[in-house]
Amino acid sequence: MKSYKDLSKEELKSEIEILEKRYNEFKAQNLKLDMTRGKPCAEQLDLSMDMLDIPAVELRKAADGTDCFNYGVLDGIPEAKALFAQMLEVSTDEIMVGGNSSLNLMYDTIARAMSLGILGSTPWSKLNSVKFLCPSPGYDRHFAICELFGIEMITIDMKQDGPDMDTVEKLVSEDDSIKGIWCVPKYSNPDGITYTDEVVDRFSNLKPKAKDFRIFWDNAYCVHHLTENPDKLKNILKACKDAGNDNMVYIFSSTSKVSFPGAGVAVMATSTENIKGIKKSLTIQTIGHDKINQLRHAKYFKNLDGINSHMKKHADILKPKFNTVLEIFEGELGGKDIASWNKPNGGYFVSLNTMDNCAKEVAKLASEAGVALTKAGATFPYGNDPRDRNLRIAPTMPPIEELKKAIEVLVICVQLVSANKLLNQ
Repeated sequence: MKSYKDLSKEELKSEIEILEKRYNEFKAQNLKLDMTRGKPCAEQLDLSMDMLDIPAVELRKAADGTDCFNYGVLDGIPEAKALFAQMLEVSTDEIMVGGNSSLNLMYDTIARAMSLGILGSTPWSKLNSVKFLCPSPGYDRHFAICELFGIEMITIDMKQDGPDMDTVEKLVSEDDSIKGIWCVPKYSNPDGITYTDEVVDRFSNLKPKAKDFRIFWDNAYCVHHLTENPDKLKNILKACKDAGNDNMVYIFSSTSKVSFPGAGVAVMATSTENIKGIKKSLTIQTIGHDKINQLRHAKYFKNLDGINSHMKKHADILKPKFNTVLEIFEGELGGKDIASWNKPNGGYFVSLNTMDNCAKEVAKLASEAGVALTKAGATFPYGNDPRDRNLRIAPTMPPIEELKKAIEVLVICVQLVSANKLLNQ
C-alpha cells in the first residue's frame, strides 16, 4: 500500500473505517495478553531443568577445596570465575561473582559510590550534584536506580552504531558532576543495536573531568544470539587498559536469561584495583553469595562452548517469535511511512517507533483491546520520550499464537492512530 501521507481525506476515512472494524473484532474477544516485560517463556525455563538433578554430593566442594555449604568466598568460587571469564573475555582476577541478579550488582555499585565513594573519592551523596548520561531509548530499570538515588539523568541519543559519542565526549570532559553512563552495548534494550568497534574505542579513550567517572557496561545479552552470524562486540575492558583507563569500566552480566531468571548467577568484571576497593566494603556487607548455585552452573555448562550450545536451544524457541513480529510489522506497516522498527540479531526486544506524538495513544488503544505493552516513554529517563514515539516490544513470553494476536492488535492501533492524526492535520 502507498504511504498514508499520500492518501486523500476520503481514502483516510475509508481506511479508518476498515481498521475500526478489525479493532472492534479483537476487542470483542476480551483478550488478556501481557507484553510488558522481557521474560523467558516456560519452554526456555525448561531447558535448564537438568541442572537441578546434579547430586548434592557433587555440589559440596569447589575445586580449591572450599566447602560450598558453608560461609565464605566473597568474589566467587574458581569454577564460576573461570566460566564467566570466558563469557566476558577477561581474566579470572578481573571477575566478581554475585547473587542471582546483575541488576542488584548495579544497584549496589551505585549505592556504594553514593555512600562511600570510589577508590577514595568523595561519596557522591556529599556532592552538590551527581549526573548520569543515559543513552535512549534505553533500559527503564537503569533509569529507576538513578531516580531513586536522586541522580540527575541526561538523555543521550542512540544512533545505529551506539550512543552519540560526540555528545558523550563533550559532556564528560567538561562537567565533573557527570559520574557515569549506562550502556547495554550488545543487542541493546530495546533497539537491539550492538556498539561498533569505533564506539567502544571512543568509550575507552574518554577523558572525563571526574576522576571517579565510570562506564556501567550492562552486557546482559552477550550470548543471546538469534542468528548464525551474531554481532561482535569489542572487549571494553581490554580497550580501556590499552588506553590507560584501566579503572573506568564496570561490566555486568548474568545467567538470568540463560538458566533461571529467579535463580541464576550474576557477575561483575572490572579492573583488579576496582575489585580491591569493592571488597573493602563487601566484607561488611556479606559473608558470601550462593556458592552451591555457582558450582551448579559451572558443572552444568562447563565452559563457553556449553553456554553457546545451550543458547542455540533458546534461539530455536525465540527466533520464530521474533520472525512473527517482524513479518506482521512488514506486512501491515511496511511502505506506509507511519512506523519504523529494528531487526535485531539477538537480545530480547524489538523497538518500534511510531509517528511523533502517537506512542501513548497507541499503547492506550492496545490496552483497551486487552493487550498490555510496556508503558510508552518507559525507555527514556523520567518516562519522558520527547517525541512520544518509542514502544518496546517484548516477544519472548507469550505463546506464539497469543503473540500473533497481540502484534495484530498493535499494528491495527498504530494504523488507526496514524490515520486519525493525518486526517485531523
